[in-house]
Amino acid sequence: MGIGLDKLRPNKSPFHGVAPGKRVQPLGQIDLPVCFGTLANFRKEVLIFEVVGFKGAYHIILGSPYYAKFMAIPNYTYLKMKMSGPKGVITVGPSFDHAYECDVECIEHAEALAVDEALAANMEKMANEAMDSTQWHAGSFKSAEGAKDVPLDPNTPDGKVLKISATLDDK
Repeated sequence: MGIGLDKLRPNKSPFHGVAPGKRVQPLGQIDLPVCFGTLANFRKEVLIFEVVGFKGAYHIILGSPYYAKFMAIPNYTYLKMKMSGPKGVITVGPSFDHAYECDVECIEHAEALAVDEALAANMEKMANEAMDSTQWHAGSFKSAEGAKDVPLDPNTPDGKVLKISATLDDK
């Protein structure tokens, strides 16, 4: 929409149910005018929107407070919403094709999140297994046969040595 983040009011209240199984922390809030209807018969109200920082299947989700403000009645079976206007009933509704596209996009988005979560869980499991494995702990390294100890600092008798191949040239 071309609105900068500097136009948002801070909001620290997270909400649930937009991203499957996730708590969402909004970037902020903004007041925007919303208009339903035609030039001959329309309703316009200013609504408060929570702005999120991820791509979703829907560009906007209207809930009960907004239906009440417009005195609108949604009908999910027919994908319609009706409200009173100054010159009669205003009917809002997408095409069934558009609704189907939104549902498909929502499912793809949820599946992508599930794949991301499964991948993250698998990576965490592998990392935990690697940390628990005794083969990676310091002190369990076994040098190859034919290695010799070389002092790290010949001028300091601290006993710290480096193991190198016994067949290496003195250079």
